[in-house]
Amino acid sequence: MGADFGYIGSAFISCDEANAVEGYKEAIVKYGAEDILYSNLFTGVHGNYLKPSISAAGLDPDKLPESDPSKMNFGGAATKAWKDIWGCGQGIGAVKEIVGAAELVARLEREYAAARQRLAA
Repeated sequence: MGADFGYIGSAFISCDEANAVEGYKEAIVKYGAEDILYSNLFTGVHGNYLKPSISAAGLDPDKLPESDPSKMNFGGAATKAWKDIWGCGQGIGAVKEIVGAAELVARLEREYAAARQRLAA
């Protein structure tokens, strides 16, 4: 279908089996791409984060400073970023409910097959 590669991560965070806290799972279902912020503040590496989790951590997502890339750190204080400030991709708009991983994979397979069939017609 023209793609060489694709990846899905955020939809699996919201699955029943994921170790994410319920609030994180619910946020993925509730919010959309407009609620994502691209920032390097939390670890030094740019990533996508849910704005509401940034606000809940006491920061203003609209006024975040840039990080110094030379201070990149994935340990120590950076571990708090992954716990309290939730990463998420723009595809969360397609996540409508918390389901089991097998159900999500089956849905993705059905949608892929339907898209291939439409393109073949």
